[in-house]
Amino acid sequence: MGPTTVVWGGVAYSAFGLSCALSGTPVFHGGGVPASSTLNWFVVAVGAVAAVVGAAVVRYGLSPWLRVLLWTVCVLAGIAAFSLLMDLITLMFGQGVDSWVAATNHALAAIGVLLLTATARSRHRSPNGACAPAPSCAPARVQIAAAAGTVAFVPYSAMKLFWAFGGTFAGTSIEEILVISKRNGASEFWLTLESWGLDATVLLAALGVLLLWGLVRPWGQVFPRWTLLLHGRRVPRWLPMAPALIGAATLAPYGLLGIGYCALATVGAVTMRPGDFPSSGDALSVSWIGMTAFAVYGAALAIAARSYWLRTRPVGRVPAQAE
Repeated sequence: MGPTTVVWGGVAYSAFGLSCALSGTPVFHGGGVPASSTLNWFVVAVGAVAAVVGAAVVRYGLSPWLRVLLWTVCVLAGIAAFSLLMDLITLMFGQGVDSWVAATNHALAAIGVLLLTATARSRHRSPNGACAPAPSCAPARVQIAAAAGTVAFVPYSAMKLFWAFGGTFAGTSIEEILVISKRNGASEFWLTLESWGLDATVLLAALGVLLLWGLVRPWGQVFPRWTLLLHGRRVPRWLPMAPALIGAATLAPYGLLGIGYCALATVGAVTMRPGDFPSSGDALSVSWIGMTAFAVYGAALAIAARSYWLRTRPVGRVPAQAE
C-alpha cells in the first residue's frame, strides 16, 4: 500500500491543497462560514508528509518509527475528513453541500485515512489457512454501551416525531419547520417526508441503531434470509466497519463539542444563538437533546466497531491431529 499512499499524498491531496491555497479558495468551513485560506497549507503539509513517509516505507520497509508517523498522519487526515457524514446526509436530502471544495477535502482525507491505515497495518497479515471465526456476541459491557447508544436517541426521536405529528416544542411547529427546511434548501424528498409525518433524521437514526446492534450481535456477521443468493454467507468486515467508523468519527466529537458548548451556554459563559428558533432558550433545549444523542451514540458506535473488528479477525485453522 506504500506506493498508493505516495500517490494519494503527493499527487492527489497535496496538489488539491496547493491549488486551493494558491487560488485563495478556503478548504475548511465551520457552520457554513469559510475559514481562513491559510489553513489550506495544513492540507498541503498532510499530503506531503504522507507521501514522504509512504516513500520511506517503500524504500526501507515498515519500521516502528515509520508506523508511528503513519498513524500520526492518519489522525491528522481524520481531522480533515471531519463532517463527511454531514456532507453525505446533505447530498441525500438537501439540494447540495455548503461547499463542494470542503466536501472534496473531506472525501479525499477519508480516502487517505483508509490508505494510511492499510499501510500502517501492512505487516499484520493473516496466517496461512486462516478463516473467519464463528459469529459471536459482543461482551456484555459492549452490549450495554450499544443499549446506551440506542436509548440516547429516544428523546431525539420523540422530539422529531412530536413535531412531525403536529406538536409544538421549543416554540416551533411542523409548519414553521417546513418553512425553515425549504428556506435552507431541503430537497422535495425531505419536505415530502416531513409532510407525511416522517422525519428523515429519525429514519437515519433508526438505520444507525440497526447498524449499532449489527456490530454487537451474531446476525451482523452473516447475510440474512432476504438477501436470497447471499443468505448465510459472511458479511465482509469492511461493509459494516466503513459506515461505523465514519459515523463514530463524526458524531462522537461533534456531540462532545456540542455538549461542552451547551454547558457553557447553560451557565451563561457564552450566548447561544437562537438560529431558527424563537429564543436562545429554545435553541439550547433542542441542542441539549441533539448533542447528547450524537455524543452517546457516537461513543457507543466506536466501542461496538472495535469489538466487531476484534471478534471477526481471521484465525488460523487448528491442524488435524494424526490418528
